[in-house]
Amino acid sequence: MKKKPIILGIETSCDETAAAIVQDHKVIAEKTTVQILHEAYGGVVPELASRAHEKLLMSVVQSTLRDSLLTFSDIDGIAVTHGPGLAGALLVGVSLSKGLSISTGIPLIGVNHIEGHLWSCELAGEKVPEPFLALIISGGHTMLVEVNGFGSYHFLGSTRDDAVGELLDKTGRMMGFGFPAGADIDSAALSNTETPIKFPRSKLTDDPYGFSFSGLKTSVLYYLKDRYPEVTKNSKGFVSKGFDIPSSERIAICAGLMAAVSDMLITGINNVLKKYSLKALVICGGVSASRYLRKKISEFAEANSVELYVPPLKYSTDNGAMIANAGIHHYERGEFSNYDLTVNPALQLTNIDRY
Repeated sequence: MKKKPIILGIETSCDETAAAIVQDHKVIAEKTTVQILHEAYGGVVPELASRAHEKLLMSVVQSTLRDSLLTFSDIDGIAVTHGPGLAGALLVGVSLSKGLSISTGIPLIGVNHIEGHLWSCELAGEKVPEPFLALIISGGHTMLVEVNGFGSYHFLGSTRDDAVGELLDKTGRMMGFGFPAGADIDSAALSNTETPIKFPRSKLTDDPYGFSFSGLKTSVLYYLKDRYPEVTKNSKGFVSKGFDIPSSERIAICAGLMAAVSDMLITGINNVLKKYSLKALVICGGVSASRYLRKKISEFAEANSVELYVPPLKYSTDNGAMIANAGIHHYERGEFSNYDLTVNPALQLTNIDRY
């Protein structure tokens, strides 16, 4: 029996420094280090992110190898995110991966970060029936994609402005949450026992599969401006402005915000499913970790007899295992990268410039 390839995956697209070793879509070992230094600035600072990756990445890779009880001689391929993401952060991962590949002779595999998310359900042993609809929701992306197989993607629609994760971070800052704010907003929304605040749902009449969240963000801002005093905080030189909101009222605001987000996402999903004959729905990306959104979309899927697949929480956010997992597919298809592989901060699913 032919040996299944063992792939080392490296992920540095934003502020997670991550590595993992995967074989046959099963995780052998993994390590992810989250850069908490960005909390003081209310968002990811690209230069600080790349510097942190430089300090952390090699030790993260070495730790992963130690935990796997393997050596580089056991590794068949090195898969690395080369886009989309922060240019400097991506460059750290790609540069190290190239160096490791050159020094060991192990083939290099450039991976699209979004493609890693698309197939992350495989890490839980799930085989999603094709074709399927994927909703990718994260800090930088909100898009609907028809997936007809690995490497075969039909882009349907995306946000015209803020991504869902970006919306939550910006409104979270207004409400006094730290960065990132998504988990705190999610918990607050789930704990709400009062009537949620009603916010408008944007609908794009000319783009049934697209989204716009800037109007919702503005609605939250004006709701807060009309009712609460503005306060300024200074943390390590970073000045942020928000509003002084009683905790019980903030919970109802969070519930209203999440209700609006879920309704808008479900509307887009439903519009696609009305037209396309798709077998299943995959929700992936960092914001798919939201328990509120999982609950609402699960209720929609059950009511409409749609098979729903969501990665385990640990593989919803950025991680090395999803990059290694995608690398397995590329390895088995004979798709390898040359050493002139470049980073592409704006890489799309339709232009995976791997060669």
